[in-house]
Amino acid sequence: MATSSAMRDLQHELETKANDLHISKNHEIRKKYTVQVGENELVLKELDLLSEDANVYKLIGPVLVKQDLAEANANVRKRIEYISAELKRLDATLQDMEEKQNSKKDGIYKIQQKIQALQAGKAKV
Repeated sequence: MATSSAMRDLQHELETKANDLHISKNHEIRKKYTVQVGENELVLKELDLLSEDANVYKLIGPVLVKQDLAEANANVRKRIEYISAELKRLDATLQDMEEKQNSKKDGIYKIQQKIQALQAGKAKV
């Protein structure tokens, strides 16, 4: 009876540790930011091709609003800067999470070994 209780406790601990591994959500966010940086860099390249007297329009809701080329250029650069900073922050968070994940994997492996040892002990009885 004590071994079944110990087995249940170990299985519960194993499930808890396995549920703590949530890195994929941060990878999705990082992917989204990476796409946004690429899009904004493309916009910046297009803005660089324009002459200084070119008309630039910004979409605000359903309306196109005329914008100064220098202002548009500055806005896009700031956006790239902001998104790049977010990417760096996410990278640091992901690295920390991966380190924690590796330590949890070790814990899960040890719990699995204990479960197998308990199961092997039951099989002999």
